[in-house]
Amino acid sequence: MRQRSNILKLRERLKSFHNKANVGVLGILNVTPDSFFDGGNSFSVEKAIAKGLEMKNNGAEIIDLGGQSSRPGASSVGANVEWSRIEPVLEGILERDPTTLISIDTYRSEVAYKAIHAGATMINDISAGSLDPELLNVVAEADVPYVLMHMRGRPDNMQNNPEYEDVVREVSDFFLKKTEELSGLGIKDIILDPGFGFGKRTTDNYALLANLESFTEFGMPILVGTSRKSMICNVLNVAPSEALNGTTVTHTWALERGASFLRCHDVKEACQVVELHRHLCNSKMNQK
Repeated sequence: MRQRSNILKLRERLKSFHNKANVGVLGILNVTPDSFFDGGNSFSVEKAIAKGLEMKNNGAEIIDLGGQSSRPGASSVGANVEWSRIEPVLEGILERDPTTLISIDTYRSEVAYKAIHAGATMINDISAGSLDPELLNVVAEADVPYVLMHMRGRPDNMQNNPEYEDVVREVSDFFLKKTEELSGLGIKDIILDPGFGFGKRTTDNYALLANLESFTEFGMPILVGTSRKSMICNVLNVAPSEALNGTTVTHTWALERGASFLRCHDVKEACQVVELHRHLCNSKMNQK
């Protein structure tokens, strides 16, 4: 397995997740022709490699690489197509900079297995193993960190009238059940993602964000992915291309309520939010 040292580096990093002044940024690198924001701007291999390296240079701690769109209504392309998009970009980035930490955004065991053995550091699974249960065994056997995300339904139907009585409690119950399952399989490093925009109404998304600190009781890192999503666009009545300011507000709120990682399109701007938040945290501590 390539880049085992990178996996160990990320595992060591996760030990400090509870430190509010030590937040990481995941740069979104979609190599799909139909992503909701960039619309395939990084679809060519060379552009994608350059974009990934640029995000790292701008401060991204992890590059989150995906070859299957998970936008609402997205259809499946199949494992072979997904891997054919990911493989050359993954290998190209690591050839140019072997220290790059790369997460693979996939729910397929076949893609996860190949990616880990090609040098990926983490698996980011939107389905929590529901779309391909074998993926969890792949993660456990490879002993890599795993992002556990809540989603109701599948990308092609998740926004078809989702309903909750108490979304915060229901997502918390989901995390409790799934973390026990993952621990039983031997998965050690789990990152929680409430799944903003995945089978949620706008009101549900804001309820989760407003009560993000309730998930800190699990004692695990929390990843927040609100970047340019409809929960921002619907409230501000703007397009995703105009949603950077709204994204910054949600990032700031999330950091104050226990977020350990921000998954975003705009790495430089997110890192600035993190740096200012770190400065505020340190200033507050110095006053005690």
